[in-house]
Amino acid sequence: MITTERADEVLVVTLDRPERRNALTPSGLDALEAAVTDADSPVVYLQGAGDAFCAGADLNVVAGLDDPREFAAHGQVVARAIEDSEPVVVAGIDGPARGGGVELALACDLRVGTADASFAETGVELGLFGAWGGTARLPRVVGEGEAMDIALSGRVVDAEAALRMGLLSRITADPRAVAEEIAANDHGALAVLKRRLRDDAGTTEQERREADAFADLHAAADFDRT
Repeated sequence: MITTERADEVLVVTLDRPERRNALTPSGLDALEAAVTDADSPVVYLQGAGDAFCAGADLNVVAGLDDPREFAAHGQVVARAIEDSEPVVVAGIDGPARGGGVELALACDLRVGTADASFAETGVELGLFGAWGGTARLPRVVGEGEAMDIALSGRVVDAEAALRMGLLSRITADPRAVAEEIAANDHGALAVLKRRLRDDAGTTEQERREADAFADLHAAADFDRT
């Protein structure tokens, strides 16, 4: 489900489950965390296989959860590990990011997309929401007003709109080239800059409340609508 390839100074990490639009299971989350945190390169490039970045959590898994709070906390731990990892993590988004896929992208240091990139928090249609730290990170990235609109409407945000609101940093035909561009800089400076720019420990309590809310909604969610 998660594959890695070292390309010079960039570790390419691929969510490799295209038949499910790279939806993640608990084991996939663990493998993703290990791939990023164990990386011995200054830059990690995270991409999805096929025509999607990531559909988020596998709904077949979500529908059968015995402990929704633990599942939400699991995803939050992985997103935080990506955010706190030593390498700079660049998300290359070519196609849709949905639900937890948006939240994984938000945990990355940079989001670079092609013209086909799009984002949506579609869980609200089922009576749920992505609960991997997005309620803390989305308003931090795009502002409270845009975050409310995206989360409450479930609308699809295309690449141009994502660029305008800061959800994407760039639109380019080759997002991986941006990771390579960053990796060409001094590696020590990259690590220090990431630590200083990420110097924010205010999301922990928000994540706990988010997991509680996800668990409360899970019991009444309409999975048949998928």
